[in-house]
Amino acid sequence: MLLHSPRALYIHIPFCTNKCHYCDFTSYVLKGQPVDEYLDALEREMARTVAVMPPEEIHTVFVGGGTPTVLTPPQMERFLASVKRHFPLVPGVEFSMEANPGTVDPDKLAAMKAGGVNRISFGVQSFDNGLLERIGRIHNVDDVYRSIENARAAGFNNLSIDLMFGLPGQSVETLADSVTRALALELTHYSLYGLKVEENTLFHKLYERNELPLPPEEDELAMYMHLIDRLTSAGYGHYEISNFAKPGFESRHNITYWRNEPYYGLGAGAHGYARGVRHINIKGVQPYIDATQERLPQLSSGEVDEQEAMEDFMMVGLRMLSGVSNADFQLQFNGRSLQDVFGGTIDRLVAAGLLETTEGNGGGYKLSAKGIPLGNEVFGAFLEG
Repeated sequence: MLLHSPRALYIHIPFCTNKCHYCDFTSYVLKGQPVDEYLDALEREMARTVAVMPPEEIHTVFVGGGTPTVLTPPQMERFLASVKRHFPLVPGVEFSMEANPGTVDPDKLAAMKAGGVNRISFGVQSFDNGLLERIGRIHNVDDVYRSIENARAAGFNNLSIDLMFGLPGQSVETLADSVTRALALELTHYSLYGLKVEENTLFHKLYERNELPLPPEEDELAMYMHLIDRLTSAGYGHYEISNFAKPGFESRHNITYWRNEPYYGLGAGAHGYARGVRHINIKGVQPYIDATQERLPQLSSGEVDEQEAMEDFMMVGLRMLSGVSNADFQLQFNGRSLQDVFGGTIDRLVAAGLLETTEGNGGGYKLSAKGIPLGNEVFGAFLEG
């Protein structure tokens, strides 16, 4: 396992203007929340974290939520300054922040730019106002266009949007229209996610009552294949199951996760992974704030045994369309090879046409064209074998 200090940093801002119907992330409606006290607590956690595990250099930062852009410009300035104080960012760092359309005015964007943010990921989800309302989003399509225009005017040229498919009442035709509108923006990156009905969400309650009109499975598959065809035809590299980018604009931070490499995780509900140990932070805002007064605000932590780490390597690594390599596996696991550990499973998947071999970097394996839409079946095989 890789024992160097993490070179990636995730920070969680858990506040939102409202809770979307499908969301099970650690997030809380902003009104009445102790935001400034939370930022104080974050800085305490930063100080405690670097004291325990000093960073060498940080190559990627990702600020997620929640909706980090609900911070006011002064709060944003203060927060970003605290990151730079505690973590040594390399020249050329990829510094991403999630944003909700309608929450980024010119003043806030200027504060983000001055504070080092150089990549924004907008949670657009759809270009259909009716569908946006049905899934609990509070922005509309005009907000999307205005926010992207404002971001470009502020000097941001590395912009991504999320789109969702398999939504209640969504058809292949309505998705295709959203894709057309999204591509017309000529952004550098697109993330395209299928809806998962998670527990503790409004959608789960509706699903349990048989009141959630989800598209049939064949339509959801058609949506996914349509997305792949449209994005690749427009010149975007399909570099991960759900992600497409212009060359050189792949999400370097997320690649850290997919390569099973270490990362710092700070903030309420954040996960971190370093030196073979995974941790989860306390989720509640006030309990998180209180914990930082005395200690690192971790809810739980535990060592990841080698077998679990190897399974994780395969399951997240195969999400990338370039696949997994023997050289990377041997580097992380003391010279052991993919065939030594997973030969039986790999051979079955290759025989079934779901995996294929790759050249270079010691050789390896990647999803085949047949395996891409069956990714979850492939990943699960490594837990069984």
